[in-house]
Parts: sequence; C-alpha cells; structure tokens
Amino acid sequence: MGAVSTGTSASLEKAINDIRAGFANGIFSSEQAISQGVVLRLLSELGWPVYQTQTVVPEYGEEGTRVDFALCHPPGKPVAFIEVKKNLEQNQRDAAEKQLFQYAFLEGVRFAVLADGREWNFFLPSGHGKYGDRRVYKLDIVDREIGESAFRLDRYLRYDAIRNGEAIESIQKDYDDVTRKREIQTTLPKAWAQLVADQDDLLLDLLAEQVGKLCGYQPDRSDVAAFLQTTVRATAPDSGTVRPARPRKRVNPQPAVTLPPRQSGAMPYGSALDGQHYPAGTAKDILIKVFEALMLRDPSFAQRFADLPKHGRTRRYLARDRDSLFPERPDYAREPAHSHQLSNGWWLLTHLSRKSIRKHIEMACGVAGLQFGQDLRVDLG
Repeated sequence: MGAVSTGTSASLEKAINDIRAGFANGIFSSEQAISQGVVLRLLSELGWPVYQTQTVVPEYGEEGTRVDFALCHPPGKPVAFIEVKKNLEQNQRDAAEKQLFQYAFLEGVRFAVLADGREWNFFLPSGHGKYGDRRVYKLDIVDREIGESAFRLDRYLRYDAIRNGEAIESIQKDYDDVTRKREIQTTLPKAWAQLVADQDDLLLDLLAEQVGKLCGYQPDRSDVAAFLQTTVRATAPDSGTVRPARPRKRVNPQPAVTLPPRQSGAMPYGSALDGQHYPAGTAKDILIKVFEALMLRDPSFAQRFADLPKHGRTRRYLARDRDSLFPERPDYAREPAHSHQLSNGWWLLTHLSRKSIRKHIEMACGVAGLQFGQDLRVDLG
C-alpha cells in the first residue's frame, strides 16, 4: 500500500470532538480502548497507515521491554514511540516515563509520547535533566481548544512530517524554546540578587533618578544601596525565590476622601480627589478623568509621568503623540478604542483591563506624590 494522505483539519477536529465526548461518557475504560478508540483513530486522521503493522507496530519490542506503539519509517525502523497508560497519576507517571525513556535509549529513538488518551506528553529523550525536563509539550485534548489540539497533534505526529523529518525538527525547536524559558526563569532571581549584592552602578543610578523624579530630591548612592540591601531581600541564588519587601505603614495619613453614597440611577463608577467626586460611566472614563484632574492640578505631571522608564512591556501609557503609545505597532494606537487625546494634547492609552487601569492610576499617584486609596480613591466596580 502507498502512503495514506493526511486527514483534513476538519476531519481531525471532528475526531478530537468525538473523543472528547467519549471521555465525557466514560467509554474509554481500559488501555486497549484508549489505544484503539483514541490513539489509532488520531493516527489514522494524521495520515498513518494504521493497518500496516510494520509502519504502526503494536507491542513493539521484546518481553519486558515493550512499548505500545512504534511509529516506523522506513517500515520496521522506529522513529517515535507511543506508550499508553489508563491513568497518569504522579507515581504511575514516573514509572511510565522511566520505562518509555529506556525503550527510546535502547532503540535510539529521538521522539517519545506518553498518553492516557486525554493527556498527551511529547518528549525529546535526548534532552537534558530529569524526565520531566525533557517534556516538550503537554496537551490535554479535553481542556484545550480543539484547534490547538489539532495543531499540536499535526505538528508532532503527522505521517508526512515524521517521514520527512519536519516533526523532529519541530520537537527540537520547541524543546529548545522550553529550555531557554526555563533557564531564564531560574536565572532571573539570581541575576537580581547579584545586582543588589554588587551594588551595580546602573541599578543605583536608575533608582536614585526615579526617586528624584517622584519627590524632587535625589538620594545619595549609599542611601539607595542601603535600601536595596535591607528591603529588597533577594534570596540566595540556589533558592530561586525573591522575598517581597514588607509594605511600609503610612505615618499620619491625610483624612480619606469618601465617595458619596450611590443613589438610585447614579453612575456606578467614579473617583475622588481633593474632596471632589468625579462620576464616570466606565473604568476607561475614570482613567481619563483622573489624568485630566492630575494634569490640571500640576502642569508638569504629564511630562514627569511620560519620563518614567517603565510603562508597559511594549507600549507607553502616556505620550505626546498617538503613535508613540505603541512603538512597535503604531496602527494599534490609531484605533479609536485604544487611545484618547486629553485636553492638553497628550495621548493616553485606554485599551486596558480594569486591573491594568488600577495599576495605571497607582503609577500616576506615585508621580503626583499622592497616596493611592487615601488622597485619591477610585471605584472601578
């Protein structure tokens, strides 16, 4: 028989949808049922000639060292292994991963899959670290979007992609990405701890400069270094955890500005500053009115806020021109819902979640020298 053509995306997604319904109805009650009703069906949709037992080999190997399926190219030469387990509880998972990796090492197979039908774990056995560190991707075809499930299965298990090496390249690339991100997350707290311990000049200068922008007085480097050492409390590099500094209590706070009680039919949101209540219809309206009020209160506020070195990851919260709000995608800023021009001509980013709007306003309070929740209160609903 010749190669079986890959199933269409629609037919693969239909198969995934049927399998999800099968799990909901409890019809996959054994490993044999999972193998036949889930694994073989999906392999067939992915173009595998499942009835050619030299290409999709069941119970591959010798007694005591068998794997449920070997995917072969050319026939009889394993390229990938699939091990099926009914349950993947942690203790069973550890034993199954060890067994699967032993099979892969013995046969020199570079790609391995551990599945219970619902959960699919894709591994690169030649990777580094513990077995779990060599997992490229974990796919739950019940919880994930059907389109994402179809994409991953097609990317890693499509017959043509296995035969021409494209699937192995994808596995290797995705493994490298996972490894890089894991190393970055592990190293970030160590790097921060090292910067604090070394009293890095750039870090001290940036913090001192920011203090000066916020309050008008720039501290000595020794004061900044002492602050970092006593309140930032980055842990030792081997723990990989950063202890947050304890928040300082406000001494002799100003009397709080209280929002007026809501009346029937009143607008649900609003803010209060300097004893004045600013009603608003939406969280976006609150953001705009707060910035208008702070700019009216202090003409230098806009420039000082814009000078903050950190706004969003890829965007600015406030800028003199609209395009500067999204330096990498100015077309986003031109969307009417994404920005608003304030009365003094500055442009304000408004396409934000309520959580981001709250953070936005807290930053503004810091620049204006106000205590958020005390001098300025907002009710975002």
